[in-house]
Amino acid sequence: MKIVILVEGKTEMAFKEALVKFLHTRLSGAMPQLYLRKYDGHIPTGDKLRRTILNFAQEADAVIALTDVYTGKQEFTNAEDAKNKMRQWVGPNDKFYPHVAQHDFEAWLLPFWPTIQKLAKHNQNAPSGTPETINHHNPPAYRIKAIFEAGKCRDSYSKPRDAKRILEQNDLLVAANACPELKAFLNTILTICHGEIIP
Repeated sequence: MKIVILVEGKTEMAFKEALVKFLHTRLSGAMPQLYLRKYDGHIPTGDKLRRTILNFAQEADAVIALTDVYTGKQEFTNAEDAKNKMRQWVGPNDKFYPHVAQHDFEAWLLPFWPTIQKLAKHNQNAPSGTPETINHHNPPAYRIKAIFEAGKCRDSYSKPRDAKRILEQNDLLVAANACPELKAFLNTILTICHGEIIP
């Protein structure tokens, strides 16, 4: 089984190790080959997305497009709007699965706030509300950057370095249970591979 996942940047690339580790717990002997294709800040849209999906679908069993709602361009109002637009752009294709991090990928790191506090060396409280409701005006990535810059660690938040450090110290299932869009993304892969889905 070969699955291509279109992702927006370095943070999502750092996610691959945690994703593979999680899938191993539910896909005993049936692990897919995962190929993450990174775009610089934004996956293709419109007809370019359609052509990209058609191209990858020739060799893959499934192609997943993973975009943020918060792209900096105000293209999408919410996760459902983003998925609907991607379906419209691509058209009928049973190998295509649109998914969204609402509002950005870092929402999926917010359930691990104690680890973020530890790495940032600061006791700032976690943002209020559920992780995927943290909005456009101050998205999760900005919240994590702010605690790193307020803390006693030497560096600001580095997406690939610190996302990896946060994820490797935690169970992705915890984030999936707090983040419906992450759960949906993981369950798509598990379903494609005939694995045990997350209830």
